[in-house]
Amino acid sequence: MATDRLRDLEQEAWGGFLYTHERLWRALEAGLAPLNVSMAEYSVLSLLYEAGPQGMRMTELAQRRLMSSGGFTRLADRLQSRGLIERRRSAIDGRGLDATLTADGRALIRRARRRHHADLRELFFDRLDDERLRALAETWALLDPDDSARETGKTSSP
Repeated sequence: MATDRLRDLEQEAWGGFLYTHERLWRALEAGLAPLNVSMAEYSVLSLLYEAGPQGMRMTELAQRRLMSSGGFTRLADRLQSRGLIERRRSAIDGRGLDATLTADGRALIRRARRRHHADLRELFFDRLDDERLRALAETWALLDPDDSARETGKTSSP
């Protein structure tokens, strides 16, 4: 039964998540600021780095970033104008656009990833043992609204 008030434990858990998310986000973004990279830009550059030389479809990048196509296009425009990515017609069907990192983009994301991963370790991973990290990973999986296995009641063990 829904009420207009959260239980104390619910409020503590939700408030703690929001507060911690905001503090971590700000600290991680501050770590990237000297490289002139926002968290949104970092995320796209990192996805392209992991995709390798073939790059990734623009539509898939937008979906993975949970962005609207218009917002993502503006972000991609900024990255392209800075010489960090290139966009080209898809070799598969010629209709869609693929994005790839330029040499400058690869160099920047390597520096940004080193900084970002060091910050993640200091602010997050080093503060938790493997048991707590595993519990968090399992919690995020349970809370994924797109997880069809959870919605159907089928869960898999890790």
